[in-house]
Amino acid sequence: MTMSNFQILQTCFALIFMMITSPFTSTMAAITLPPDLQDKIHTDPDAIKAASTDYGHIVTQTPAAVLYPSSSEDLKTLIGFSFNSSAPYTVAAKGRGHSVRGQAMAMNGVVVDMLSLSKNGSGIVIGGDKGSGFYADVGGEQLWIDVLNATLHKGLTPVSWTDYLYITVGGTLSNAGISGQTHLKGPQINNVYELDVVTGKGELVTCSKQQNSELFYAVLGGLGQFGIITRARIVLEPAKTRVKWFRMLYTDFNSFSEDQEKLISINESDPGKLSNFLEGQLLMDPNFVDDFYPPEDHPKIASLIKQFGIIYVLETGSYYNVGTKHSVDKKLHTLFKNLSFLPNIYSKDVTYLEFLNRVHGEELALRQKGLWDVPHPWLNLFIPKSGIKGFNNGVFRNILLKQNFTTSIVLVYPMYRNKWDDNMSAVIPNEEIFYTAGFLDASVNNWEAFDNKNKEILEFCDKAGIKVKQYLGHHDTKEEWINHFGSKWKTFQDRKNQFDPKMILSPGQRLFN
Repeated sequence: MTMSNFQILQTCFALIFMMITSPFTSTMAAITLPPDLQDKIHTDPDAIKAASTDYGHIVTQTPAAVLYPSSSEDLKTLIGFSFNSSAPYTVAAKGRGHSVRGQAMAMNGVVVDMLSLSKNGSGIVIGGDKGSGFYADVGGEQLWIDVLNATLHKGLTPVSWTDYLYITVGGTLSNAGISGQTHLKGPQINNVYELDVVTGKGELVTCSKQQNSELFYAVLGGLGQFGIITRARIVLEPAKTRVKWFRMLYTDFNSFSEDQEKLISINESDPGKLSNFLEGQLLMDPNFVDDFYPPEDHPKIASLIKQFGIIYVLETGSYYNVGTKHSVDKKLHTLFKNLSFLPNIYSKDVTYLEFLNRVHGEELALRQKGLWDVPHPWLNLFIPKSGIKGFNNGVFRNILLKQNFTTSIVLVYPMYRNKWDDNMSAVIPNEEIFYTAGFLDASVNNWEAFDNKNKEILEFCDKAGIKVKQYLGHHDTKEEWINHFGSKWKTFQDRKNQFDPKMILSPGQRLFN
């Protein structure tokens, strides 16, 4: 079949249009993109700028173009074109861009705006039954808050969460997804039945533990290296309607951590699972005591902070239905008698939705003050139990207090290794109990000081022999990544060669690019 002169001109125009050289940097090379997607690919300054940054506001990487897909077919076309090209371009999927070190960026490549997929339907379908179990088929671009609202409408809920719900399903499953339920239900990646994934070869593959299992295990916690998640089948259970939410204060870290471990161990054997949620945090600034505590107690708490330097806050929640309130109260009273907190238990009784979405109110307040879109030099670590006391002395009481990083938001709580599936790509310490510590800083003027503090924390751990693993972290060299993955590195590399042999996906993670 021969082409008409008009068709030839039309094809030539499309190819010229797709030879994109960004005006934002002279070092950017021209790339050739699929003509079929020209109406969905943007190179305008606003699109490029939005795709060049993330929540961290620390790293800037300018892509050549941004794809606004309307279906997974568009992802197949984009990645397949690159895979079959003699000059492949890189591709990064970006949801809410909640990474802090450019993990969802693609310098000189193409950033996929995953939220664009949500415009074509709800992307959340509830299925299953009491006998076989309930589930939600969820688009990878969907936000967890929308999943929660959709499932609650059916009296159901996912079993594992992140603290912040305005992030995408695909994004958290590419990392792990942890929160105060992880000790009980495992991370979000352990509560998935099935995935649809567009691999680095441009193939759309359905995978599970039974079907294409190597891809399934690779993608969960795989940092976007093996494919882009377009659908996840999420485990659901009947939802409780209310939450008894408690905070207890400690001046001694050993008592604090022992009580945390006591609560999660009770859940291992107690069918009532009274502690459905367990986290912990540090209070180090006497000028910041939030409104969870009654105003009349603020001076007393501030005085304790001044006296002891750090007050450790054990935070726990018990989910219940209204009809079981009395029996839950009685069990909690017995449970708390065996703990070693300071006098007074601070509590709230809220709806299940209010509890899970508690961080959103803080977000709105920060946005109002202009403190949301600022640099976030975060550090999140997994710490083996054997090193947690040394970590408290060397990091919490030494680096943070002595260098006056007392305004930092610091979370710390334990979880079980046996709640994770070691076949998955996510990496955790090699001890049955390990802790997570999150240093969630925000800085208007001097983010480098917090970044240097984070480096000092890592250096301390290295010198002290505390074998921490970064979560949501970044490494500058391949050697550092090899050390991070340890015994999993060969499997990780083999899976990369199998599912993304041309190293197209997620260049912002700096693993292979």
